[in-house]
Amino acid sequence: MFTMKIVAALAMMAASASAFAPCPSKASTSTFLEAVAERKWNTMVDKTQRSKSIPFLPRPINLDGSYVGDKGFDPFYLSSIPKNFAGFIQPPSWEETKGIPTLYWMREAELKHGRIAMLAWLGWLATDAGLRFPGETFSTASIPTAYQAHDILVSQGAMTVMLLAVGFIEFCSGAVLVEVSKGESDREAGEFKFDPLNFMKGKSKAESDKLKLNEIENGRLAMLAFGGVCTQEALSGATHSFPYF
Repeated sequence: MFTMKIVAALAMMAASASAFAPCPSKASTSTFLEAVAERKWNTMVDKTQRSKSIPFLPRPINLDGSYVGDKGFDPFYLSSIPKNFAGFIQPPSWEETKGIPTLYWMREAELKHGRIAMLAWLGWLATDAGLRFPGETFSTASIPTAYQAHDILVSQGAMTVMLLAVGFIEFCSGAVLVEVSKGESDREAGEFKFDPLNFMKGKSKAESDKLKLNEIENGRLAMLAFGGVCTQEALSGATHSFPYF
């Protein structure tokens, strides 16, 4: 009994002492996290320069003007996130590669989406203007408006052909990106050597950069335009046909 009392007394003394011992505070933890965030932030921005499009923000570290059409617009600093995007195409366990940097991947995606949006916007308006492929499947009786085209073609099964075609194109472009990630190709982002009308033939660097700038800016505008026309035509009360009011 005496021993138990001694043990209890020692336990109480230890508990009382621990109450006065220093312990990690929320402030110190917060300071540590802020320091980590600050170090990360320093690798993502160039504090000595301002963004060209958002002057009150520092320039994203990767938007240094090396890409045609670089306006410095990246308010969320997505282009500064260090990541090897080669893993989206080929598992890293297969073989070691140089990788695909963030900015290269994003420019590839931007050009691809911009090109598709330019075709999509033109196709949407052409459909509502009454232009059709030959055949009853694509007639105005079968597909009255562009707004209804997707669901109708899916129900008809015609979209399966487009899905297979897009899948094949993506597979081929993925193979090219694997070569880039392995360092076997110095291909520019979005470059597929597709120039049947020889617009780029014999052009100086300044002239070719001007054409590339036209493409990227028209692609950006087309992405906004296609999103706008889809939204406007889908709004309740809209006519679901040109001019969509």
